[in-house]
This record gives sequence, structure tokens and C-alpha cells, in this order.
Amino acid sequence: MSKATLVVLAGGLGSRFGGNKQISGVGPSGEFLMEYSIFDAVSAGFDHIVFILKAEMVAEVKAKFDGRFSGVRFDYAVQDFTTIPAFYQIPANRQKPFGTVHAVLAAKQYLDSPFATVNADDYYGREAYRILFAMLCDLKGAGDGAMVPYILGNTMSPNGGVTRGVCKIENGFLKTVSETKNIHFAPDGGIASESGALSAGEVVSMNIWGFHPAFVPVMESYFEEFLKALAPDEVKAECLLPIMVDDLLKAGKLSVKAQASPDRWFGLTYQEDRAAVAAELAKLHQSGVYPAKLQLL
Repeated sequence: MSKATLVVLAGGLGSRFGGNKQISGVGPSGEFLMEYSIFDAVSAGFDHIVFILKAEMVAEVKAKFDGRFSGVRFDYAVQDFTTIPAFYQIPANRQKPFGTVHAVLAAKQYLDSPFATVNADDYYGREAYRILFAMLCDLKGAGDGAMVPYILGNTMSPNGGVTRGVCKIENGFLKTVSETKNIHFAPDGGIASESGALSAGEVVSMNIWGFHPAFVPVMESYFEEFLKALAPDEVKAECLLPIMVDDLLKAGKLSVKAQASPDRWFGLTYQEDRAAVAAELAKLHQSGVYPAKLQLL
């Protein structure tokens, strides 16, 4: 059994980016952004990586990572409609996957140790994985969770709106998380969203969550209830990790420890973000944070 598992969420459609941003080369030698997450996670002690992918991405990702890190197990799961419970009738014109809860459940057979989720198109920083690994080691059961929050002002894109889980944290524990869409810079330099104005100092979730393997059946039950509540012709609704966490917090079924990382986040939402991300990665290599080749033997 693994000590800790990193689940890399790389199965989204990337509609705003206009392609498979998860396998877009942005590092100095064409590295995928998620290569940095995996390097940092393995350096922190994670010994099992699970990719959630679209079917057409599996061969390329497998060729990139198989055998690359000694002592690290790699598994590959596909998020598609074959992993939807049999009782649910999928609308004929639905194309979107069913969100990040469904994505994690697509890999449930591989989740045999405490596990963390991260977005493939986000850079979280090295310290985030050290913090997360330590928190995962402390999880005792299905009711225990973990997260690494970030400051909203450090997670914005100058190229358009983003979605973030706006959090309330008290005494080191997450109290609420509100999934908030279209967070963008207003003409006056402030930050606006579909829910109203926000402060740059707000604490937000970037989908870096940690759970005990005993939590997987809880996720399954939650997802099944989500599906049962959908209208028969619903083609866009998604079951999302932040909303699930908030619902379970309110129900008293989950307690989530939160510890911030000092590292700066950056990521790919729009094609226009590529140049800035590439420049940030180049600086990290030049300063010695990363070696020329992201590989641990």
C-alpha cells in the first residue's frame, strides 16, 4: 500500500483555453505544468500518482511518466460516462463530464491510501506538497480532510474570469467554501464576481484537497444523490469538490484542516496565460528551484 497518493485532475475539456492545456508544453524544455506538481509531490514523500484523463490523452501521458521516478507507482483512469452509476440515464445530448467528484470516483479502485487532489493546469509551489503530505499522514478516517488555501489576489488571471472556492477558515479549520464563478478584475482595479465584489485578500480553494481512503464511499453516496436530483434533460450540471466539501461540512460529516502555503500560485486558464506561466517556470529553473531535468532516481 502506498503512503500517500496524488490524484491529478486532467480530464476537463479546457474550453476557455481552446485545447488540452493539461498536456501543453510550457516549461523550458517543453514540460507539462503538471510535471512540476508530480516532481514536487514525489520530493515531498508521495509515492503514488493517479492521473484522471480523457481517453485520447492516456497514451501521451503514460509515455511521459512510466518508469520516470524510481519507487513511484503510476496509474491512469479515464473520466467518461462508463463510470456513471447504472441507475442514471445520461441525456442523449450531454457532452460535459460530471465534474471533479465524478473525476475522483473514476479512479476509486486506485485510492488505497490517503490521497490529495490537484488540478493539472495549476502550479502550487513546492511547500504546498510538504504541507499536504504531513496533513495526509494525520488523517484518521472518513470524517477527516485537509486543504491548502491560497490568497485570491495571487490566483487571478489578467486574461479573463476564473472560478474559485471562496473560503472561511477559523482556528486552522475550514468552515465554509463557496464556489464562485467569473471572478475578474473590475475596471476600477477591484475584484468582481457573479456574486458581487470580493477582496484581494480572500482565502480561496484551488482544488488542493486531502482525504482518507475511507472517504471514497461517502463521495460515492454524495455523487449518487447529486445524480438523482438532476432533471432528466440536464446537460451541464457538474458535481464539484468544493460544493461537496461545503455540503458535508454543513452536515457535520467532515472536518477539514487548512494550512496555507507561502508559495505563489500560477496557472493556465486561457491561451493568453501561456507566456506568463512559461516565464515564471523559466525563472524557477534559473534560480535553482528546479533542475534542468525533472526526474528523481
